[in-house]
Amino acid sequence: MKFLKIAVFLLSISAFAQSKVGAVDIDYILSKMPEMETVKTQMETYGAQLDLDLNKKVDEYKKLAEAYKKNEASLTPEEKKTKQTELIALDADIQKFQQNGAKLMEIKQQEYLSPLYKKIGEALDKVVKAQGYTQVMETTPELVYLDPNYDLTLPILSELGITITAEAEGE
Repeated sequence: MKFLKIAVFLLSISAFAQSKVGAVDIDYILSKMPEMETVKTQMETYGAQLDLDLNKKVDEYKKLAEAYKKNEASLTPEEKKTKQTELIALDADIQKFQQNGAKLMEIKQQEYLSPLYKKIGEALDKVVKAQGYTQVMETTPELVYLDPNYDLTLPILSELGITITAEAEGE
């Protein structure tokens, strides 16, 4: 029985020893990819379009509100109610548009970043297989220490053809 315990212990140690865990900073890699300039430009353009659409709605609301105030005395009660309903509906539309704007920006950003994440994933796969890693975690602010020998960020950047200078590495 004692032999069995020792055998299981030795097997678990050898299984653990065969495991190689690395870490990667995806955000840092993204920030160094030249394609990020295009993504930033696309996001700025999309944000400007959303702002333009919002401003059109706000201008339309202001025009309707001014017209209502100007003609309020001459409107029948039914016309007043119709105009008020229009204003309320347009105000609600503006509120909804503002709330959805952040979500729309997030969706668009993920759409633009998706090819970059795929590219990083392919490079990660090559590095992991070449260096024999069995697990890879993403670095987070909660990570207190990472042995540089197990940080796959620079090898992945290298696989992507991105060179990092000593000054840039310290950022």
